[in-house]
Amino acid sequence: MAAIHDLLAQVQDEALRARLEQEINRLSKTKKFGLVFEEHLPECTPLYDIPVKRGSTVAKKTGAVSEMYEVSAIKDGVATCYHKVTEEKEEIPVEELVSVAQFGEPIYPYLKPIDSICNAPESGLWHTLIEADNYHALQLLEYLYAGKVDCIYIDPPYNTGAKDWKYNNDYVDGADAYRHSKWLSFMQKRLKIAKNLLNPNDSVLIVTIDEKEYLHLGCLLEELFPEARIQMVSSVISSQGSTRDGLFSRADEYLFFVFMGNAEINKSEDDMLNEGQSATKGQLWFQFVRTGKGNLRENSKSLFYPIFIDAEKGVIKQIGDPIPLGIPKESVPVPEGLMAIWPMTADGREARWRTGVEVANRRLSKGLLRLGKTSRKESGWSVLTVNEGTEKRIEKGEVVIERIDETGSAVLVEKFGGSLRAPKTVWNKVSHNAGWHGSKLLAKILLDRKFPYPKSLYAVEDALRIVTKEDALVVDFFAGSGTTLHAVALLNSEDGGHRRCIMVTNNEVSEDEAKGLLKRGLQPGDTEYEQMGIAQYVTWPRTVGCILGKDVNGNDIEGNYFGSEKPMSEGFKANAAFFRLGFLNKTAVALGRQLAELFPILWLKAGAHGACPNFEDDKAYMQVLPENEFAILIDEKHFREFNEAVNKHPEIQTIYIVTDSEAGYREMISGYGDKDTYQLYRDYLDNFRINTGR
Repeated sequence: MAAIHDLLAQVQDEALRARLEQEINRLSKTKKFGLVFEEHLPECTPLYDIPVKRGSTVAKKTGAVSEMYEVSAIKDGVATCYHKVTEEKEEIPVEELVSVAQFGEPIYPYLKPIDSICNAPESGLWHTLIEADNYHALQLLEYLYAGKVDCIYIDPPYNTGAKDWKYNNDYVDGADAYRHSKWLSFMQKRLKIAKNLLNPNDSVLIVTIDEKEYLHLGCLLEELFPEARIQMVSSVISSQGSTRDGLFSRADEYLFFVFMGNAEINKSEDDMLNEGQSATKGQLWFQFVRTGKGNLRENSKSLFYPIFIDAEKGVIKQIGDPIPLGIPKESVPVPEGLMAIWPMTADGREARWRTGVEVANRRLSKGLLRLGKTSRKESGWSVLTVNEGTEKRIEKGEVVIERIDETGSAVLVEKFGGSLRAPKTVWNKVSHNAGWHGSKLLAKILLDRKFPYPKSLYAVEDALRIVTKEDALVVDFFAGSGTTLHAVALLNSEDGGHRRCIMVTNNEVSEDEAKGLLKRGLQPGDTEYEQMGIAQYVTWPRTVGCILGKDVNGNDIEGNYFGSEKPMSEGFKANAAFFRLGFLNKTAVALGRQLAELFPILWLKAGAHGACPNFEDDKAYMQVLPENEFAILIDEKHFREFNEAVNKHPEIQTIYIVTDSEAGYREMISGYGDKDTYQLYRDYLDNFRINTGR
């Protein structure tokens, strides 16, 4: 119906338009059942890489992309255009136009390398950020990873009516009578492709939403995933809540978990109901120094004593005796080769430990008192312990902890099945507060760069921890500020995982920023304009910052990760590549002229092992890249040499053959067993053609 109204507005005959409106309104009152939403004019795609020429379908860069023209002639930089619907003639400077692909027209994408960050050269694991409209990026990912994705986490626009998203380059606000149906149409197209990405036997889709669309989204998920098991979780994200219009103060949002095949949750001691202490690495241990009311030395005279450590080995060697109030700690002798750690507050006052010397010695003997690294003390060390309840559970055999050895190696925490629980459907954790651990955390990295309503890093991390294995492929096609990749990197650092993350975001400029840029004469597609878009201004800088442990000015990020002694300035042993989605000329691809442009796609399809290679030698007849685990035969006359080279490297698992002969291709790949093989360019042109609704 909405598409009909859009078209109706373009009918020039007023009498005919009025009669049509009357009949349409009568039909629209027919009662409907189930999830029924309007079909809208399909989304269109601006193609900044495709030059405007005679015969092109175009739109104005600063207008609605669905408002299309056909170029009939170009002279002196000015295009003579005819409106696709009204057929009105208009003279428009070419620099103000962009080529447009309508839904159903095949377009051929490529990935243009923009930047990369390598903080783990010894690791072959690379994360990826793709700057693109997520609909076309999803079609690209469908070609690359159909049925291979383990987890999709998305935080789509909540459709609050506050101009938080666009449809066909127009903001959708509360005054739009069709905003709900536009949102559903927008989501349906993307979720259909997302379903094809997921491993049907074992994968999970996670979608966050608030009360504006959760009912519609739930129905849509039931419709698109009838074979899946679906649950909704309520998560508290704000301690103070937000209110308007005299209604309840909203403090939570919702997460839909869609379990495909045999997928199930990872049970843990943390049931996600309250903050508590979880017997997982980084959460079991907390500061041995007392905090809060009554934490000073004078409040408990027998709890002020030295703990002597071997700083080189990072281990506690012995516990000293309490010293009376009034005797300065500097007067206490320190054993040779050791260092004294005293209980001190953050502002330098003398505090007290949580237990007396006897209990401290008992915990030390059991491996329940240890050192943790910190950037907040001159010594670089703090003392960590467990609470009394955890100690008793350890004694009962419910939790097993390896003692710390003389090398100061990390403590391993294991949980027995009897103490594991399934997370509840209500999450109320301090670490999930979006203000403290979303906005404020992001400000530490981006400083004064603004991004509205980022997710709590730890809320995303917990959602992923619950459903992913250590080698999972995680996709987020509403990447926003980049929280998902940050959460994957943090989770990998905590459990030694090898999860890989692919993020997709457009490069949308905020409405206010766009107005300022347009006043300066800048337009979408201009370099300076694009530099202020979300992908380039927020998502990628955050990715680089969290990996290096630096803010956008190159300074160390302050503070530690919540519930952990890991300083943010430590960064992560991780690598990431940044690409922009562009579009190629079909004829040039078919003639083999754009292999260099296709290389990032071939790299991704082969699993993104090692840094993305460049193809620079136009005369090369083959490329064998063991560090990237793929090889490509460009000239089939050299197959024998190519085959010998491939057989020398068993790590190569993906093989591309450039040939027009189907029979020749089948013969060449016959000896490659279970390796993945693809025929170029037929495979690209036949299967990689996107935007056709296939």
